[in-house]
Amino acid sequence: MDHTPHPDLDAFFEALLSLENTDQCRAFFEDICTIKELQALSQRFRVACLLDGGSNYLEVSDSTGASSATISRVNRCLNYGTGYRQALDNLKKAGKL
Repeated sequence: MDHTPHPDLDAFFEALLSLENTDQCRAFFEDICTIKELQALSQRFRVACLLDGGSNYLEVSDSTGASSATISRVNRCLNYGTGYRQALDNLKKAGKL
């Protein structure tokens, strides 16, 4: 993704950071996303959790129903990106994962 600052994207991220708890976050995402979009996002995060925990592609696919393309993309992001890693590490540090 292009990392050039974009006012609309920055405003969206600021809105996320302004949310104070899980209930506010859930309400925001239920308003902004369709059910299918929420399912896809949560599936990707579950894939990341399972891969981070040492599960192989077949185990992840069986557990989540994710396609091999989705699992591969998430795995690539885990290995070469920073977003999933930071979120997973933060949740581990907080004892929430």
